[in-house]
Amino acid sequence: MRTAYLLPFLGSLTLALSAPCAAQSLSDRLGQLLGQSSTSENSVAPVGEADAAAGVKEALAQGTRNAVLRLGRTDGFLADEAVRIATPKSLRKATKLARKFGAGASVDAFEISMNRAAEQAVPAAADIFADTVRAMTVKDALDIVRGSDDAGTQYFRKVSEDRLRDAFLPIVSKATANNDVTQRYKTLTEKTGALAGAFGAGNMQDIDGYVTDKALDGLFHHIAEEEKAIRNNPLKRGSDLLKRVFGG
Repeated sequence: MRTAYLLPFLGSLTLALSAPCAAQSLSDRLGQLLGQSSTSENSVAPVGEADAAAGVKEALAQGTRNAVLRLGRTDGFLADEAVRIATPKSLRKATKLARKFGAGASVDAFEISMNRAAEQAVPAAADIFADTVRAMTVKDALDIVRGSDDAGTQYFRKVSEDRLRDAFLPIVSKATANNDVTQRYKTLTEKTGALAGAFGAGNMQDIDGYVTDKALDGLFHHIAEEEKAIRNNPLKRGSDLLKRVFGG
């Protein structure tokens, strides 16, 4: 149902998938390619840093694309326990009481609306990530592959998070308004009344900011997961460029 609104954003990141090859870590393989590891009669000849960096950038682009596709659809957040957006922490005790006293439907509607807003916002990340990959230098790409297990994720977050937040927030604000999420939040606090205030939920939280931050957290969570997969076996997610650069 949501697939249609993904398509305009994903053109810049569409990369062909190829058949899986023998597993080898990204850092080990890159070391061989650049002539930094010991060679044998079966090893491939070193390639230039520019070509190696291009392969790394393509693998990272594929990872961000997969994360966007996974979350930017109906139930992308709602059905994923790792990133599902729950009620704000300040309302957790109050929502338990709400369910106990018959207001569980309001809690459910509130949570669903927040997750739907995040799902609608995530496709906006595709163009931003594409820009980030295009702007990545050879040194950036090689530093990422030689860095920690989540070096690529950290790089994307550092370089693109502000732009992502600026892009997500108006989409989230529009989605929450269309889904009456703020009204549902008010209804929830009204039904819990004094009990909500007693548990620290008396003041309205910035729901749009909360959903935006959680959407970003969920997106970078899955980018980190994609990065782990890339590091374990870059060829498994490869294209013609990756086969040329990393194939042996």
